Amino acid sequence: MATIGVLGTLDSKGVEHAFLADQIRSAGHEPLLIDVGTLDAPTITPDITREEVAAAGGIDLPALTARRDRGASIQAMSEAAPILLSKLVAEGRIDGVIALGGGGGTSIATAAMRALPIGLPKVMVSTLAGGDASAYVGQKDIVMVPSIVDIAGLNRISRRIFAQAARAVCGMVEIGSLRGEGEDRPVIAASQFGNTTDCVEAARRQLTAAGYEVLVFHATGVGGRTMESLVESGMVTGVLDITTTEWADELVGGVLGAGETRLEAAARHGVPAVVAPGCLDMVNFQGPDTVPPVFAGRRFYQHNPQVTLMRTTVDESRALGIRIAEKLNLSTAAVTFMIPRRAMSVIGAEGQPFHDPEADAALFDAVRETLHKHIPVVELDVVINDPAFATACVEALLGNLAAAGKA
Repeated sequence: MATIGVLGTLDSKGVEHAFLADQIRSAGHEPLLIDVGTLDAPTITPDITREEVAAAGGIDLPALTARRDRGASIQAMSEAAPILLSKLVAEGRIDGVIALGGGGGTSIATAAMRALPIGLPKVMVSTLAGGDASAYVGQKDIVMVPSIVDIAGLNRISRRIFAQAARAVCGMVEIGSLRGEGEDRPVIAASQFGNTTDCVEAARRQLTAAGYEVLVFHATGVGGRTMESLVESGMVTGVLDITTTEWADELVGGVLGAGETRLEAAARHGVPAVVAPGCLDMVNFQGPDTVPPVFAGRRFYQHNPQVTLMRTTVDESRALGIRIAEKLNLSTAAVTFMIPRRAMSVIGAEGQPFHDPEADAALFDAVRETLHKHIPVVELDVVINDPAFATACVEALLGNLAAAGKA
């Protein structure tokens, strides 16, 4: 029998969370009701009171309640709930968590869920789940379930949705901690795009043969942020950052930027790394009609009906080289920058639509000029997907891991 945290504002949505708890009990597990309401008294009896939640976050609950400021209450509980739930997980008191919420409840509950480890079941039934939920999910494995109707009592729709969500989290905790072959291996995080797949796949095979487990992240903004988050968590032994294309979108204004801190996690947390300029020759947009007018006249390539690529210019490439080098200069562990002189992507090779030796050279020169002198730059006269480049990247990473005592 597992214990599942049932977190919610039990003043306004007590009946609904009580229904969730009953469903969990009927599935053979134990609910732990956690109250994060503040404005009115709870309508059901919680197992963990709002006073306990507030105390975990150092919040003066009587003063907060007296204000009757909904925004301030949501903010306060969004800060306290993650602390309380993290403590419950650390103490082994909950095996998963589920919540119901509108705007405020979703904000509080997902803030708490984002503080929990990847792999611990997290289910959020929300009125906001049908839209862009990226701000609520972040880089964590939160399952968002659309509530269909508002969370306002029980009816033929809500009972079915809530029951299914409750059984879903029960099924998730019943799986337990699955351990597969090789899960005791050290982890390498790698970044990949369609235009660098051959390189990363070849490197993955070699690293696997060397005794590592390679986790590949799609460099689509979310992928880069997720990889950075995993590196920060301490799970990652080394980083093979072949595909840094998200920086092109971040700097130029494409749709797949991963934020200003991309490339910082390994650097700041002492994780050995190899970095390459994979696909820094392109900026991503959606359909052709989504490209901002300011880019009229630029060189484009239609990857598919939903993806329009724009070639980076000489000036943009130079700026990218400086930015990449500045991030690598933060490194507290061994890092190597790898240059495939003939192309950074499939479509950047000679005879391909994004072939531009001048722009490539501007990026490479900027890296060399800006990078700290103790950081090695390895150059090969090949395209990025040449097997020789993948092998050189693996050899450099294994060397950096050995230097850090992590081989």
